[in-house]
Amino acid sequence: MSRIGKLPISLPDNVQIEVSNDNNVTVKGPKGTLVVPVDRDINVATEDGQLVVTRPTEQKRHKAMHGLYRSLLSNAVDGVSNGLEKKLELVGVGYKAAVSGTTLELSLGYSHNIFLAMPAEVTATALTEKGKNPIVTLTSIDKQLLGQVAAKIRSLRKVEPYKGKGVRFVGEQIRRKAGKTASK
Repeated sequence: MSRIGKLPISLPDNVQIEVSNDNNVTVKGPKGTLVVPVDRDINVATEDGQLVVTRPTEQKRHKAMHGLYRSLLSNAVDGVSNGLEKKLELVGVGYKAAVSGTTLELSLGYSHNIFLAMPAEVTATALTEKGKNPIVTLTSIDKQLLGQVAAKIRSLRKVEPYKGKGVRFVGEQIRRKAGKTASK
């Protein structure tokens, strides 16, 4: 039995689950609504205020799908009830971030500023305090989309290992290298 797949998902009082005939699970909560398409072999049922995901056989494919869809449904329930957030830190001299509407403007040491249009489901805020690195906060109910947008922003200026400059997640440990050593 899948260790992840067999765990039931506890549903908060303000979250409703609806399973359609074509195995699309609709999760509604105070933050919004998400639709999770589930493989037709995987069964999803609500029992005693918990969401239970089961598989029909012990085939390798069914075992893999069991844990996957349980995690996707758990992320959807967490997103619509609490919301999700990722924070990115811009480390470098002159690195700036500003948000105007749904556009994120980044100054990352290139000869031009970078303008990113945010998806409708993701909201961005930029915080710049004197003496500290700028922080971009992304919030959404969709964990997959939030991670994808954060990864895209991070890929614009990856952290280099010598000085540690670049875009990183808040709290991320960067493996630093020693630079050249002066000879005699």
